[in-house]
Amino acid sequence: MNAPVWQHCYLNYSAPSVSDSLRRWPVRLSADYIQAHLIWVRLTRPTISIIRYTAKEYIMKPSMLHKLDQLAERLDEVGHLLMQEGATNDMDTYRKLNREHAELDPLVALYNNYKQAQDDIAEAELMLSDPDMKAFAQDEIEAAKNTMQALESDLQKMLLPKDPNDERNILMEIRAGTGGDEAALFAGDLLRMYMRFAERNRWQTEIMSESPSELGGYKEVIVRLAGQGVYSKLKFESGGHRVQRVPATETQGRIHTSACTVAVMPEADELADVVINNADLRIDTFRASGAGGQHINKTDSAVRLTHIPTGIVVECQDGRSQHQNKAQAMRVLATRIMDGQLREKQAKEAATRKSLIGSGDRSERIRTYNYPQGRMTDHRINLTLYKLDFIMDGELTELTTALVAEHQAELLAELGDD
Repeated sequence: MNAPVWQHCYLNYSAPSVSDSLRRWPVRLSADYIQAHLIWVRLTRPTISIIRYTAKEYIMKPSMLHKLDQLAERLDEVGHLLMQEGATNDMDTYRKLNREHAELDPLVALYNNYKQAQDDIAEAELMLSDPDMKAFAQDEIEAAKNTMQALESDLQKMLLPKDPNDERNILMEIRAGTGGDEAALFAGDLLRMYMRFAERNRWQTEIMSESPSELGGYKEVIVRLAGQGVYSKLKFESGGHRVQRVPATETQGRIHTSACTVAVMPEADELADVVINNADLRIDTFRASGAGGQHINKTDSAVRLTHIPTGIVVECQDGRSQHQNKAQAMRVLATRIMDGQLREKQAKEAATRKSLIGSGDRSERIRTYNYPQGRMTDHRINLTLYKLDFIMDGELTELTTALVAEHQAELLAELGDD
């Protein structure tokens, strides 16, 4: 944020051993401002008093002002295009324009409020010379400056680059890592945590693939979560999750450490987002294993897809027919291919800005769940919450909000460096 621009002013100050002289002296006039420019001070009396100063204008960063002006012009242009005769002839273009108008309208409304506050300051400054109106004018200037600072913060957040995947549904893959059966049990606990969080947000859930362990839990499970803003809230869950507790299989009461990995992948539209050539696929069918049903273990309903260029293998056997399993496997395969492309892009970005959040590195330990102490610690943002029972029951809002806020802070810092 830029410092306000001040007119030069005189400060009167004296100390017993200092002769009268005119000197340059840096002064911080108010906590509301970053710092005034160097101003002239005169050493005369043992008190500091500001003889005269006037804030010309609280100035936003020029690059931001230019961008906001461009967006305001674009909103007018889009509004004009939507009002033209024949605007609905091309419904795809019409929908895109409507969506763009809906995104720009609240941003431009805030910007107009910001410019109005600027005008209020200019008008109030004209009244400063009137002794009867001076106190009122100073109050108006202070209120307008506070409004401008709040609006600038909101405008900065709205100008942040949006993740195009934020509104997508996700496929979440949870795999047991080190810790054997205890890791599989913890994978089941993580699945329940995310399913409860989905219920609280009224999202739809669907188990796409599962590999249960003998003592309960999962060696691997893939769940689909569908709803508004799913990826935006859960995209920072990818990584290593470590648990410290006394396992159900432990007879001597010792605390064990186990781990699972979580991968959050924005769901791909296999037709629009990823091109899969049938010649690049190897399709195998086999009999499903696991708890029996009318069709399980009796027909070759399970499907295994191998994408030869990437080596990605997907198996699905939970559907009642080979057709259902193949359709599910294709969705998972398309999502994994797109996710691989996304991770490659994130890795390149992380190499340039060293981001702790959103780097896409799933080998990194991101979180510890300590049951004896009843705490959860997210190591990326040094956040510790002593309410593990509530977290494992799906109360993740405080955590996800903190992660999103930290990510926004990083983006704002980059915006400030531009």
